[in-house]
Amino acid sequence: MVIKAQRYRSLEKNRADAIARLQALIAGVAVTMPPRLATKPTRSSQRRRVDSKVKRGRVKALRGRVDD
Repeated sequence: MVIKAQRYRSLEKNRADAIARLQALIAGVAVTMPPRLATKPTRSSQRRRVDSKVKRGRVKALRGRVDD
């Protein structure tokens, strides 16, 4: 990783600025999100899922040979 610092005329100030920016970057990435809590699906979402499964099953049942 390369961090370019040319804000100041002094090498020492630019170096300190680059180190400060690197530390800020690391601190921002190091924050971890809390784990997600599992929730129960709502009744309406369960109903929608089952209805779509039934509909898909009907479509698949219609596939096959047609008797003439």
